[in-house]
Amino acid sequence: MGYSEITFYTSKLRTCPKAFAWMMGNGVLYGQLDYVRPDSLLSDVQVWEYTPDIDLSVNKPISIVLTQFHFLLLLPDRVKAICTLNGQVVYEDVFPDKFGSLKKMIKDPVGGLVWIYTERAVFRYHIQREARDVWQMYMSMNKFDLAKEYCRDRPECMDMVLAKEAEHCFQNKRYLESAKCYALTQNYFEEIALKFIEAKQEEALKEFLLKKLNNLKQSERTQITLLVTWLAELYLNRLGHLESDGNSIIFQETREEFRHFLNTSKHKECLFNNRTTIYDLLASHGNVDDMVYFSVVMQDYERVISHYCQHDNYSAALDVLSKHCDEKLFYKFSPVLMQHIPKQVVDAWIQMGKRLDPKKLIPALMNYSQMGSTQQISETIRYMEFCVYELNVTEEAIHNYLLSLYAKYKPDSLLLYLEQAGTHTSEIHYDLKYALRLCAENGYLQACVQVYKIMELYEEAVDLALQVDVDLAKSCADLPEDDEELRKKLWLKIARHVVQEEKDVKKAMNCLSSCDLLKIEDILPFFPDFVTIDHFKEAICSSLEEYNQHIEELKQEMEEATESAKRIREDIQEMRNKYGVVDSQEKCAACDFPLLNRPFYLFLCGHMFHYDCLFQEVTPHLSTYKQNRLEELQKKLAASTQSSKSRHRPAPKEDGDNSSLGKGNAGTSREHIKSDIDDIIASECVYCGELMIKTIDKPFIDPLKFEEEKSSWL
Repeated sequence: MGYSEITFYTSKLRTCPKAFAWMMGNGVLYGQLDYVRPDSLLSDVQVWEYTPDIDLSVNKPISIVLTQFHFLLLLPDRVKAICTLNGQVVYEDVFPDKFGSLKKMIKDPVGGLVWIYTERAVFRYHIQREARDVWQMYMSMNKFDLAKEYCRDRPECMDMVLAKEAEHCFQNKRYLESAKCYALTQNYFEEIALKFIEAKQEEALKEFLLKKLNNLKQSERTQITLLVTWLAELYLNRLGHLESDGNSIIFQETREEFRHFLNTSKHKECLFNNRTTIYDLLASHGNVDDMVYFSVVMQDYERVISHYCQHDNYSAALDVLSKHCDEKLFYKFSPVLMQHIPKQVVDAWIQMGKRLDPKKLIPALMNYSQMGSTQQISETIRYMEFCVYELNVTEEAIHNYLLSLYAKYKPDSLLLYLEQAGTHTSEIHYDLKYALRLCAENGYLQACVQVYKIMELYEEAVDLALQVDVDLAKSCADLPEDDEELRKKLWLKIARHVVQEEKDVKKAMNCLSSCDLLKIEDILPFFPDFVTIDHFKEAICSSLEEYNQHIEELKQEMEEATESAKRIREDIQEMRNKYGVVDSQEKCAACDFPLLNRPFYLFLCGHMFHYDCLFQEVTPHLSTYKQNRLEELQKKLAASTQSSKSRHRPAPKEDGDNSSLGKGNAGTSREHIKSDIDDIIASECVYCGELMIKTIDKPFIDPLKFEEEKSSWL
């Protein structure tokens, strides 16, 4: 033959060849090398026959080179490139005669360059973008995976391949694969959806919608809402058909798939915003179980609990409440649950502890009054006791309600509660007036006594206690410890009751021994006119002895008072005879001027002051009342002095006696005024007395005059 040659293609240097091309007599045999096949090494073998323009007698092929998708055939005057995928000539290069005839063509295995040399020249071919149109060929051959591989970076080409693949799958009734491909294309959504609807392929339509939904962005809310609603309808239709057909396995799988769809976090916002529509769809299909599941996913526990309550599944409703601990739901559903499962409800309340407001649970607790269940009543009391004794709730409504429960259903605990609640009004958390009315209406006298004691209405407490027990009345009578008159009055009430009502003389005598304020003469009027004296003879004798002892004590006190008065008179007489010696050189302790120049005061401590100096020293420290009093006395003294001067003028003879009498009265008045002034300003030494001690925390300089004094030193 003379022109046979075989060549191989390797993607990398020093690797096994992947394809071959064998130039033979009537054409080129080419194909792939498959090292895995056990029967043959060759696969996809094809023969490309020489075109009519190749005259084998004249233009025999000289050489051949194989690339990834083409082989190059060297002829005496030209080079042809043939595609190995479809056998088409894609390139032809004719060489002019000036270069001479072509001799050889060879490919560089390292650089991938193709070299051709002639008699006079060498040519180099550089292959670029060899695979740019390969996707079209693979697509026409229905090899879509290979087509997509070679147009991965070209979105417009990829869309064409996907659309072609989807159409191919649809025609071959591979609807699910077709739906997946259609979802990735840019084809009109409506056309594709109608296509599947007309073919009655709901599963494929569902797959298409799911893929489309996953490809949407979060900002495309309208499209997401449409697809989510449509998919929910498709799932519900499918579940309805499967349930009617009785195919439990597929039904369960589909339900799990639907619930997974409802619980997908990516669509949770859309489902939450359109939950009303989803609820309507679920309700229209009668799918209660999935509606409950969807409510839980949406955290719409109110709907879940309502569903359980409507179907009398109260335990399940309480489980949901306890699991999610929503206070508002507890307040809403507790009245219903309390009617049917009171013990479990109270256990749940106790477990919630302080997170629940007991006052808001009162409507639920009040149902017992209408339903009349003993268990409800006992559980209500149990929770109220938990609030009062464990949670230390101070709400008045809670304590009042517990009081009413005790009064109606558990009277044994009423008195114990009142005693433990406290004995002072500041410690009490219930309404005292309400408690009193409640106890009185139900005839609990001892409880009423306890309330009266707390209200400090001791007379009422004693009066009521006498109807119950004398000892109880005695304990009430001793309560007003600071009011002896009231205590005596209360004990007299007890004594009168014992004598007149019970006619028990011994108990009357016990009253005397129990209260030190009562005497035998206090209770004697209560006895009848004719009574045996033997029972209280000792008390009368004891009382007479106490009187005698008291008289002796009074005599002793009178003697001591007389002796004390005598000593005081002697001290006064002695003080009148006391005197002090003043030297002519003595000076005033305040102004340091000679003392004898003006009227002065001499104190026992030795300090001496002029009258006016002492007046100036003492006046600023006097109280407002004493300052006003001193000013008033000075005015009176000045007025009396003025009147005294006027009396020294000559007077008519016949009025001489009256003038002398008036002069004497004026002198007495002036002396009295001076004495009052002395009591104010000279009651003690200004330097040694209490006045100096009181001024120890006062500054030396008046704060109002501090700046003036400070500037005078600068």
